[in-house]
Amino acid sequence: MNSAAVLGDSTTSHPALLGVATANPETRYSQREVIDLLKIEDPKIRGVFLNGGIETRFLTLPPRDGNGDYRIESQGELLAKHRQHGIRTGAEAIRKCLAELGRAPRDIGYLVAVTTTGFLTPGFSALLINELGMSPHTARLDVVGMGCNAGLNGLNAVASWSAAHPGELAILACSESCSAAYVFDGTMRTAVVNSLFGDGAAALAVCTDGADEPGPDDARTDGAAAAPLPELLSQRSYMITKAVDAMRYDWDEDAGKFSFYLDKEVPYEVGAHVEIVVDRLLIEQGLRRKDIAHWIVHSGGKKVIDAVKINLGLTAHDLRHTVSVMRDYGNLSSGSFLFSYRRLLAERIVRPGDYAVFMTMGPGSQIETALLRFR
Repeated sequence: MNSAAVLGDSTTSHPALLGVATANPETRYSQREVIDLLKIEDPKIRGVFLNGGIETRFLTLPPRDGNGDYRIESQGELLAKHRQHGIRTGAEAIRKCLAELGRAPRDIGYLVAVTTTGFLTPGFSALLINELGMSPHTARLDVVGMGCNAGLNGLNAVASWSAAHPGELAILACSESCSAAYVFDGTMRTAVVNSLFGDGAAALAVCTDGADEPGPDDARTDGAAAAPLPELLSQRSYMITKAVDAMRYDWDEDAGKFSFYLDKEVPYEVGAHVEIVVDRLLIEQGLRRKDIAHWIVHSGGKKVIDAVKINLGLTAHDLRHTVSVMRDYGNLSSGSFLFSYRRLLAERIVRPGDYAVFMTMGPGSQIETALLRFR
């Protein structure tokens, strides 16, 4: 899509975000419950769990052994968990999103499925089409392995397809089972990861033209998809090339599984570069940061959120949804920003003409941004 489209050009149709829904596993734990259940005694590691701004997370903990202790799962078992729970929560989020729009799975023309917590062939796009009974003519794409920034990478693909197929419904589905991507070895490296991520899925419906047709909005009671609708105006990316290895999967020979690594410098690298991409996104459209009414930033961790806040000159109010999603769910990887976006819509404070910025960040190291205008 052309990110330099003129905002005031009434002849230009932009993809509209029709609705959003989320889903999580059945089991939710407080951080203190997790460290007690997993019998974590190291005071430094307990501190990582308890001082990261997270109170609760949805998780699928390992099965117990004969002694009642949680046992170590093999990589094969983790992949099975990724498939089972990823499909279930992904399908639930899509069903809820469609129900709020009064639409059915067979109405979907294009599905982009995003995940990083496991690798499957065929991927979630095919499995979700089969699970939900979508049309066999549904076009599909899997975005795999791009990490926490990948939701906006997927939205880019959805928006491009939507612009080329006006009037047709497209769905972005981010489904992450972070419980299926961990190593327990008692090290600080893995403790940081295990303390941070939670399980969940989110689905976003997109359509170009016909998006302002009368619908069941007035009958909705949860406030999750109320008018006005946002149009996606542009997206911009930035890769911090010198930090390409700062977030990555390594193969752990001893554990026999993948181990995710987060460099302690990630918050500072993100903070040092976030202005570059945000200012480019806005300047191209003749806007400044003060013109943005709503900021939806990935819940990447307390230090990352603080770095974004300081370097962009944002307020605690600007990042209230980012922080509250972090508190209630932890880092949900690719779908985190959609959980925050849903909370913004639920407030019913958005007004026609408001601008919003979506921002995600992840392996690469990559910063993704999107500019929206509510109509």
